[in-house]
This record gives sequence, structure tokens and C-alpha cells, in this order.
Amino acid sequence: MSIQMPFAWRLARRYLRPKSENGFVSFIALVGMAGVAVGVAVLLIVLGVMNGFEAELKDRILAVASHATITGLNGPISEWQSLAESARAEPGVMAVAPYVEERALVAHGKAVNGVLVRGIDPAAERSVSTLDRHVRGATLESLVPGRYGVLLGKSLATDLGATVGDRVVIAAPQGVATPAGVVPRLRRFTVLGTIDSGLYEFDHNVALVAQADAAHLFKTGDGVTGLRLRLQDPFAAAAVVRRVAVDLGGGFYISDWTREHGNFFRSIATTKSIMFVLLLLVMAVAAFNIVATLTMLVREKRSDIAILRTMGVSPRTLLITFVLQGSVIGLVGTALGLLLGVTIAMNLATIVHALESLLHATLVDPRIYLLDELPARVTVGDAVRVCGTGILLTILSTLPPAITAARTQPAEALRHD
Repeated sequence: MSIQMPFAWRLARRYLRPKSENGFVSFIALVGMAGVAVGVAVLLIVLGVMNGFEAELKDRILAVASHATITGLNGPISEWQSLAESARAEPGVMAVAPYVEERALVAHGKAVNGVLVRGIDPAAERSVSTLDRHVRGATLESLVPGRYGVLLGKSLATDLGATVGDRVVIAAPQGVATPAGVVPRLRRFTVLGTIDSGLYEFDHNVALVAQADAAHLFKTGDGVTGLRLRLQDPFAAAAVVRRVAVDLGGGFYISDWTREHGNFFRSIATTKSIMFVLLLLVMAVAAFNIVATLTMLVREKRSDIAILRTMGVSPRTLLITFVLQGSVIGLVGTALGLLLGVTIAMNLATIVHALESLLHATLVDPRIYLLDELPARVTVGDAVRVCGTGILLTILSTLPPAITAARTQPAEALRHD
């Protein structure tokens, strides 16, 4: 083997050099190399976008949503203070915050929108989320009980045409009985600022008010809709909140962020698997080009192969020669694809913004993709998996023509020349 490998490598390198008589073969080899590079690059970019989308969505959801919630089965929870203290003492629970939440209508001028009104205690809210980082034009502490201020999601404020200082009307679903019939319960709120979380679903549907103001609007009295929990391990939310609810005596409805948003992440995981399989077809086509290249080369070099056999070159050496030749094409293509894919993935947001400016079109619509930009994160694991698959495919594609070359019979080949 120590003698075979240097000789096989020199022979493979000689066959790789483009010559005028086999220019078409060299062209097909370049096409195969380009095909492998494109396949690797596209697969890395797609997986990078999926990874980035999943990670960004997860970060933004955890920034504005509860790790877990405990709500009452039969209306507001009374004596919630003692329940909150007990929940804080549970292992795995870092913080607890009460909230009052109800669906309502918000109106500004002629614009009307459905909204989820959430009443919060600013100090407690800071302990369970990082929502304060996304408030623009005000702070959570601006929500002072009795002043009826509201923080609107950015997209919601845009749809309503409301700006800071404007007054909006929030209509509660519970009606008020009057001699003229049942009329909605209305309350004017002053817009103090906006919330720009980057998560369209949240920014388009949520309005934050002081907890006491929400309790007065929705007539919950001293009770709250539920408790929001911040956990040490968000990915263990389902098990932890179930245990906490049982320890509190039961009789609660529990939920967590994985249940409320799990469909997003399951669909992303499924899409990643499907895209990986589909995009492997691109590399499979490139592998067929390598098979075609080596097959034509073997047919063209039949006389050379026969002469080498008569000179004592073993079939094993010829097999190694053509495997090396095809492997070099695959390795170079994979390396180029890795470089191209990582470069594009790292600059994808800039490329998308440039294309949007050039085409005067919105390529990443937050109403569709939930995010206002296209993130990409190429992991080492994905890079190893993609490049390993590409190299394996190219090596396997070299075997049929290499075996054909190794089985060439010198007398048979020379008799036809």
C-alpha cells in the first residue's frame, strides 16, 4: 500500500489535468465539482436559516411570553398572594407574577382591532420576562394604577394609527345593563408608548395596562386571571408547572410556552428534515456527473489502463487511482460549498435587505414569517453532517467506474485498439 498510494496519487493527478484531447471530460468534472459546491452551499444556507429562525423565534417568545402559567378554572383566582408565595418556594421556580388578562376591542378614530389586554404589576413583570427591553417611548413603570395608560404593540399601534399621547377606547366583553339594554363597558386609555418585540403575533395583538386598571375594567375585583412563572429551566416547563399546580392543591388550568408555541418548533423540525432530504438530490445529481466523468475517462484511457496492467500495475492500484480522482473532485467541491454557504449565511440579513431595496419589495413579511428579518445560524454539527454527506456521496459515486477500470483485461482492451 505504501508504494501503491504515491503511484495512484500521481496517476490520478495526471488524469485530473485538463488536456486538449479530453477537454469535454475535464468540463464535466468541473460541472460535477460545481454541482457538489452548490449542493453543499444551498443545504448549509437552508439549514442555517431554519436554525436561525428557530433560535430567534425561541428567544423572542421567551422574552415576552411566560415560561408557564397557572390560571383559575372558574374565573379569577382570589387570595392569589398566598399561592404566589407558595409557588416561589417550589424548586425550579425563580419568580412569580400575577396578571389580569382578557380579550377586548380597542378603537382609535374609525379603526377598531381585537386585542389581548394584559394587566401587569411592572415590578413583578420584570422578574418573569425581559419585556421592558422592548418598550419604546416609555417604561413599564409608566403604567401607574388609576391613570389608565396603555402600552400598545408596535404593529397594533400602526394599524390603529395611534401614537404616543393619543387616547384609545378599550371595550370589555362584559356588558353593563342599562334601561336602554346591555351596552359594552368602555374606558379611555392614553397611549404611553409601544412594544417592539420583533414578534409580529405579539406586537399585533397585545396591549399592556396596569393590573389595577385591568381589574377595574374587567370587574375581577381583588382576584387575578392567573400567575406567570419564570423557571430555571424553560425546557422543563411542562413538568415543573404540573408539579407546582399539584403542590398548590390542584383545581387550576396550567399551560406553558412549549404547549402554546410548540407547533412552530415541530413544523420547523419537520421542514428541516424534509429540506435536507430534498436538497440531497442536488448533490446526488453532482455525484452522477462524477460517475459520468470517470466512466468516460475509463473508456478513453482503456489502452493506457491495459498497458499499465501489462507493466504490473495491480487492479487495486487502478481502483485507488480512480477513487482518488473522484474524491478530489468531491473534496474540492465540498470545500468550496462550505466556504460559499457559510459566507452567504453569515451575511444573509444584509443580502436580503439589499435585495429588498433593489427590488422595492418585502421579501420577509413579518405577518407571514412572524419575524421582521431572516436570521441564519450555521452550526458545527450541520456543517459536519452536510460536508460528510457530500464527501460520502462523491466517494460512493467513484466506485462503479473505478471497479470497471480495475477489472479491465489487458488483452481484450488492446485487441480493440
